[in-house]
Amino acid sequence: MACRLGFLAAGLALSGTQVYAATDLSKVCPSPFVIQMDWYPQAEHGPEYQLLGDDYKVDAKNKVVRGSLVSRGKPTGIDVEVRSGGPAIGNMPVPSVMYTDDSVAVGMVSSDIAISLSGATPVKSILAVWEKSPIMFMWDPATYPDIHTIADLGRNHVIVRVSPYAKYSSWLIASGLMTKDEIDKSYDGSPSQFIASNGKYAQQGTATSEPYLYEHEFKAWDKPVRFQLLHDAGFKPYFAAAAVKPSNMEALAPCLKQIVPIWQQAIVDYVASPDRANKIIVDTVSQFHDFWTYSAPRATAAHAAIMKLGLMSNGDNKTIGDMEPQRIQDLMDKMRLGGEKIPDQLKADDLLTNQFIDPSIGLP
Repeated sequence: MACRLGFLAAGLALSGTQVYAATDLSKVCPSPFVIQMDWYPQAEHGPEYQLLGDDYKVDAKNKVVRGSLVSRGKPTGIDVEVRSGGPAIGNMPVPSVMYTDDSVAVGMVSSDIAISLSGATPVKSILAVWEKSPIMFMWDPATYPDIHTIADLGRNHVIVRVSPYAKYSSWLIASGLMTKDEIDKSYDGSPSQFIASNGKYAQQGTATSEPYLYEHEFKAWDKPVRFQLLHDAGFKPYFAAAAVKPSNMEALAPCLKQIVPIWQQAIVDYVASPDRANKIIVDTVSQFHDFWTYSAPRATAAHAAIMKLGLMSNGDNKTIGDMEPQRIQDLMDKMRLGGEKIPDQLKADDLLTNQFIDPSIGLP
């Protein structure tokens, strides 16, 4: 693992009432420290772009942005490289990329995906950027004024269009919240079906994106939608958690011990003040010149949804980014109930660790 020498980043980072010193990472971390994202740049990736210094450069061809890795603006002696996912990686699952490209230090992997792929491409989460997943079901409140929850959709036999890769579909059926006939696995991310049906069908989406898009940017709809988080219906993965290959854990441990608290602080800083990271995200997307577009108002709306819904939060304690093993065990039980083939010996501790988390860092 190649590292380069750097300098000690002086200065202090505040977290509520806590203080920690920015650290020189050059002797313990690879440079660049490569983070593989699950999609193109968006405000949902704000904490990761918060890590980039003002010297960042965009590689439009490879859909990558790279710059000094900073902690509250102070250099840490290494670079960070944030790589786009989705179409930028041929729509490969992030764990698959991690097993084909040894330069990736950390991949952003939702825990339901980690569970599903644990046999062939196991990964272990080290930091939960999100307390609640933004994945939701949405519907037209004018068409269905009396529907307020996902359970209401099921009771009223409303068909919901979801991705064919969604891991929660079978659980919804097995749990009795919905029937097989109410799940349509034809959703491809386009708004066309929802709009063409005039809101007859419900649809999956993210609470940080679609509500804004349908009300403000999709002019063929141009009105609000109503939604409920899958988290609040009972399906609670850690969305896009930072994960490493178990085989790399020992070698990366000295780095992770120091970089995870910096990342925790980046979550806190992004939640408190998103403008800088959002500006980098919008600028990066504009330089890609690709199908993916992203506006400053959309980034602002995404952050507002994160705040309103408590999607990035301390959870039940005073620490940002830590994870509950029982929550992952419950998720595995739900996925097994839905028919997901999960190794019998797989345990929550195989999928997560809090060993690098600084418990003193959290939202005020």
